[in-house]
Amino acid sequence: MPISIDEFESRGPEKGETNAERVVRFLARNQDTAYKAIEIAEATDINENSIHPVLNRLEERGLVRHREPYWAIGDLEKVRDAKMFSSTSQFLEDTLGSESREEWLTAAQNDEETRV
Repeated sequence: MPISIDEFESRGPEKGETNAERVVRFLARNQDTAYKAIEIAEATDINENSIHPVLNRLEERGLVRHREPYWAIGDLEKVRDAKMFSSTSQFLEDTLGSESREEWLTAAQNDEETRV
């Protein structure tokens, strides 16, 4: 059953979505507009204290652009590639299970010991 666009917009973030994913999704949907950080925080329901670190990390990766005081979506090809990488990583984690840092360190240590 279809819902109104107002209801759609009021539903908030998708389940399990990170702050970075919410920001990129919002800016990509509004790629013809640049926003102040506080406007992005309000539109994505992200805490004001968290929005700047998120935007700065996204800018470092070329996923958003910044011209004081405004932010806009970055290179759409990079955004698409990042989304594809994220989807692939999630699929592998769902299929094969989560990575364990401890297992990696143990395997590396065992490998090191067998070389000696």
